[in-house]
Formats: sequence, structure tokens, C-alpha cells
Amino acid sequence: MKILKITLISVFAFGLMTSCFEDQDDNAIASSDISDFVWKAMNAVYLYKSEIPDLADNRFSSNEEYNAYLNGFSGPEELFESLIYERETVDRFSIIVNDYIALEQALNGVFKSNGLEYNFYYIPGSSTEAFGIIRLVLNNSVASGLNLERGQVFTSVNGTPLTASNLNSLLGQDTYTLEFADYDDNGTPETSDDTITPNGESITLTKQPYTENPVHLASIIPVDGVNVGYLMYNAFNANFVNQLNQAFATFQSNNVQDVVLDLRYNGGGRVDVAAFLGSMITGQFNGDVFSKLIYNENLQSNNDTYNFSSTLGSGGAAINSLNLNRVYVLTTDKTASASEMIINSLKEYIQVIQIGGTTVGKSQASITVYDSPDLSRDNVNPNHTYALQPLVAISVNANDGQVPPTGIEPETTFEVIESPRNFGVLGDVNEPLLARAIQHISGNGRVGLQIGPSLNEIKGKLDLQPLENEMYIDPEILFKN
Repeated sequence: MKILKITLISVFAFGLMTSCFEDQDDNAIASSDISDFVWKAMNAVYLYKSEIPDLADNRFSSNEEYNAYLNGFSGPEELFESLIYERETVDRFSIIVNDYIALEQALNGVFKSNGLEYNFYYIPGSSTEAFGIIRLVLNNSVASGLNLERGQVFTSVNGTPLTASNLNSLLGQDTYTLEFADYDDNGTPETSDDTITPNGESITLTKQPYTENPVHLASIIPVDGVNVGYLMYNAFNANFVNQLNQAFATFQSNNVQDVVLDLRYNGGGRVDVAAFLGSMITGQFNGDVFSKLIYNENLQSNNDTYNFSSTLGSGGAAINSLNLNRVYVLTTDKTASASEMIINSLKEYIQVIQIGGTTVGKSQASITVYDSPDLSRDNVNPNHTYALQPLVAISVNANDGQVPPTGIEPETTFEVIESPRNFGVLGDVNEPLLARAIQHISGNGRVGLQIGPSLNEIKGKLDLQPLENEMYIDPEILFKN
């Protein structure tokens, strides 16, 4: 990784001459000092550096020009946004944070939560009124202790009816009360006559620090004399890789011959964990390329390969591999990053049958960048807690194929869209996405299950857990090698 260190030295040699700025807002550190960190970091590692003229190495001819440039922004956040390449279509994912402690906790699966994840929809016939539905109750959470269930509908919070404009603020509070309702499709396939009626039930929830084990559900389902392994996996978290491997040990000991991998709400995580999961599903490709990461033009020597492996890293436990030649993957429009890497990488080796909806479309990886001499966590500037999580590399499969930015689409016969009209119980053989997989495994035709027209879904910030839709790299790889 010598080229990275040389590049950073050259950037910081310039930075040393520009470190004294007027303190504009009497903070412990001037806003322009943090902006100096932002520019230098993005100049060094940003994947789309060549597309942003302001990040060119020869952008500034003098210290004065550089200082004037930084001071032309209201703060580091505005500067950061100005350096993002096509925010709406290409880089939808790079972020700046003012508290890297919280960022680190989130990357490790630690965040404040009451244990509920939601989907939101417009009430039929309205363009403003909304309702929410519980899509997931996290294990060992506040909500699981209150016997809340997937599929419960609510129309108001703290007595205030939900709308598209207030749902984020109402549900962003640490404590709130959900007021539930009954959904009635009136026995017709159309949504125009569906009604949602408050039922008088309510419950108050308070968020607490929570650590999620992403192995949400693992079970064995007998199908026509064959054992099928069902795994709902919600994040590629290195802290729980042993639990993931244990799930495959259970599959292995039960002679599982097909696996249904439920990634419908998995927004991504660690690249190396994705390679481990790919190795658990297969096992016959040890040493072959699972995925490759390609960096910007100044960091080409950092380009890296993740191979199929028989162990959980160097000196790690043996991977419990199933040696499968096909896998079923359940997806929605919340399936992203490392989840998409699984589909994109495995399809070069085995049959991947995708069931559900089109994925997010994110093939870029990020890394946490700190204000330190080499941008790593070592010797970080003690005067502030800003950090960046920029896109730094793009992932491709063994044959250099990328995930389409529009997402990965299932074949038409395998398209099954989740709906409040029939959410089903996760892991139950009648749940629509899992039922479609079982139908195919049993050989009972290829006709998709019909669940009626889709409702108009509302995309809100609360659709995402912290750092969902991230695929990230272990900093040790970039900064320490």
C-alpha cells in the first residue's frame, strides 16, 4: 500500500502550508480547519475524484486561492456536498458525520432502537395521508418484548395522523406511541376500495442502545423429502460472523440441499463477510476470485481481490460449506451493497435464483476517513469528531461485471412484491417470497404468486437503519498494509 502513503504525504505537504485559518465561529477548531480535512481526504481517496474538477491535484495555484475556496463554503458539510459526483444518480451514499464515535458504533451494529423497522404507504385515495406497517421486529429488542408483530398497521403517532411530511419527525423521537389500525382489502384485488380503520389499540415504545445479531432467523424446511435451509440475514457484520458460520453448521449437519437466503432488508456491510458467506454457500471454489475492488486512478496499487475461502480469515475457524450449485436469494428495494455483491459474484459460478423485487443498485464500497496524518484512526485530531464515509472503490465480480446502478432485477416469473395486503410471517412456508422459492424447489411450476396491485410506497429516512446501504472495507486493509 506504499502508493497510498506517498499520495497522502504529497497532499499533506501542501496542507501543512494551509493549516492556519481565521477562527470564524469561536469553536475549539475553526470550521475551515475541518473543511481543510474534508478536501484533503476527498482528494486522496474519493472514487470519483477525476470527475470533480475541484479535487484535481493542481486545482489551486497558491495558499491564498485554497484558503479563499474553503472559506467560500458555510461549513464542512456544504463543502463535502459540493465534492460529490452526481448525488442523485451515482453517488447516493457518501456521508459526512460530526460524531465518528456514533459512526463506529453503527458500523458494528450498535445503535439506538426500539426494535421496529417500518414500511410506509399512502392511504388508498390520498396523496398526503399515510400509514405505516411493521416489516420487522428485531430479536431481543424492546419491541420483541412487547409482543409486537410483523404486519401490524398504524395510522397515527402520539395522536397525530401520519402524513408523508411528518412521519420522519414523529418516528424519529426516542419515545412515541403507535396507534394501530385494521387493514381491509374488502375481498377484492384492487386497492382503491381498501380501508384502514383505527382499532383503539396502542403501545408506547422507547429506543435503547441495541446491538443486532444479523442472523435473524435460521431454520430447516422439509420440501418433498429435501431439507431446505432458510436464512434471514440482515447485515454483513464481522462481529457476528461466527453466528453466521454456525447457522451453516446446522444446515450442514441436516444435509441441506437448497438454501433460501433472505436478504430482503439487508442493506450491506463488510466486504470480507460477503466473501465468507459466498464461501459457506459454495465451498468448491476455494482460492478463486469472489469479488474485486477497484480504487481511483491514484490508488490503483490498492486494488484488491476477495477470494473464496475455507476459513474465516487467516488463522480463523473453518468455514462450514455446503458445496451448492444453486441458491435462492430473496430481495426487495431495500437489498443493497454487499447483498447485491452476493448475487453479482455468485452468479459467475452457480445458479442464483432471485425472488422478490429489484435491488437498490449499489456496487461501491466505502471506508471511514479520519482527520489524522494518514487519514486512519491513529493519531486522530482530538479537537473535533468529524469523519467521512466516502465511496472509495467499486466492486466487480470475477469477470469484471458490476451491479447495475438501477439495481438487479429478478426474472419476471420470480417477481413478487411485498404488500401490506399479504406481508406474511417471515420463515413461514406461506409467506409470498419464500413460498415462491419453495414452489420452484418442489417443481410446481414457474408462475409467480399473485398478491394484487402494489400500494404507493413512501420512501422516508426511517426506511433505513443507521448506515444501511453501505458496503465498507476494514480500515486495516487500506491504511495498515
